[in-house]
Amino acid sequence: MRFLHLADLHLGRMLYGRSLIPDQSYFLENVLLPAVDAHRPDAVLIAGDVFDRPVASLEAIALFDRLLSALTERGAAVVAISGNHDGPERMAVGKPFLARHGIHIVTQLEEAFSPIVLGGAEIFALPYFETAQMRAFLGDETLRGAGTCMRAAVERMAARFTPGRAHILLAHCFAAGSTVSDSESGIFVGGAADVPTDVFDVFDYAALGHLHAPQRAGNRARYAGSPLKYSVDEEHQKKSLTLVSAQAGEVSVELLPIRPLHDVKRVSGTLEALCAGPVDEDYAEIRLTDNAPVYMPAERLRPVFPNLLAVQNEWFTAREEHAARAGNASRETLLDGFFRDICGETLSPEEEALLGEILKKTEADAG
Repeated sequence: MRFLHLADLHLGRMLYGRSLIPDQSYFLENVLLPAVDAHRPDAVLIAGDVFDRPVASLEAIALFDRLLSALTERGAAVVAISGNHDGPERMAVGKPFLARHGIHIVTQLEEAFSPIVLGGAEIFALPYFETAQMRAFLGDETLRGAGTCMRAAVERMAARFTPGRAHILLAHCFAAGSTVSDSESGIFVGGAADVPTDVFDVFDYAALGHLHAPQRAGNRARYAGSPLKYSVDEEHQKKSLTLVSAQAGEVSVELLPIRPLHDVKRVSGTLEALCAGPVDEDYAEIRLTDNAPVYMPAERLRPVFPNLLAVQNEWFTAREEHAARAGNASRETLLDGFFRDICGETLSPEEEALLGEILKKTEADAG
């Protein structure tokens, strides 16, 4: 069996207040579907966080609908689970009808223990769960933490393996020791969320979701990662589609690079140098290295960086310590420093006298 492993689509995601629907639509039309056409997978597995919010936007729902329709037209089955960002009840609408057409949306724990058989593979699709849910479902109040709950669930699944078939797990969780990104929301606080990676060793392949950096998780598991960069700290991540060929006892993985509509990155330099460069349409967080304050930097940078996310000036960072020391200074001293730093001038004696009168009047009015 050959399948594409996806995860963490986060349809409807915002980046610094910008909708990423156009970028996600581009990924669908220009990356994912061409890969399906080229490699003809038997199925596409989506390991949770299809949407960015439990109540997804209309644009996000429409995009997912387009994805399912396009995959069905190409004869590829779909198995998708709900993640911690998804609204399980909303994702479950029309499940029986969709399953008859090769689209399996799994949102309830009880569904995870009846494998979906595709070709020579059994797929155990385990949606995101709270530990209390798994304790109640398995009827074992001794289970504590995601790791013990996952191990108990996997033991029950393994008891239903059919010999001679490839056994695939689809899950949304945090595997111990994995690399995290700023764009991920934590599932638990502390170590309670950690799932030991040896839990997955009974499977031929465990297709995981939740973490946005593509990475292995032990011997048999892998995170596909998010298809796009959803925070600036992901700038160096190499996003990819995970193409998996699996049969009983044998698995091979190929990573298909993703070229997005816009990259996400950090850029540093002086205002003059950056404004003199070519137009850059990537999403950029800019750090200015000027040794002086810069007036209206975003407005001046935007013609060159139309998708500017944020601007920081190292000069202000350097001034923080000075500002802390000046915390007890008089208002006259602070305003005098403001004129020197921003206007490049010092106050004349007449201006200082006028400023003193204004401050006295302000204090009198406030009193």
